[in-house]
Amino acid sequence: MADEGGPFLQAALICERILTEADGTVSAIRIIDRFFITPNPGQPPAATMPAVVMSHTLFVTFKSGAVHGRLTAKLVFRGPSGLKLQEVSIPVLLEGDERGANLIIPYQIQVEEEGLYWFDVYLDDKLMTKVPFRVIYQATTFTTPPQL
Repeated sequence: MADEGGPFLQAALICERILTEADGTVSAIRIIDRFFITPNPGQPPAATMPAVVMSHTLFVTFKSGAVHGRLTAKLVFRGPSGLKLQEVSIPVLLEGDERGANLIIPYQIQVEEEGLYWFDVYLDDKLMTKVPFRVIYQATTFTTPPQL
């Protein structure tokens, strides 16, 4: 957790996309925390989930508080076992007070198993929060209704 002077985490979420208005105001569209994977139409369901590439946006926003200067945000993507699958570092400039930084990170990640995944959000190696999302495989079978 950040100390009393900042910096502060204002939001961290997964969504379909972020809209940024001319005045800098942002809107998160379709906030997501569960992903349902289903077999492609016409294909029989597999017993286990096939590998799938997911494309969404991670939105993280910090507020400076008393902090001024350049910091590094680090995002660590972890699988259900806790294993680190991917990591990215992003420079952040904090200008103090209510000023902050919005990180809008479109991503594509391959998931290969069901379960609870996490994005760990760090600022200068200090864990600020964790953003969870669950992948659920729905192997459904469709049967032809009986003819009457």
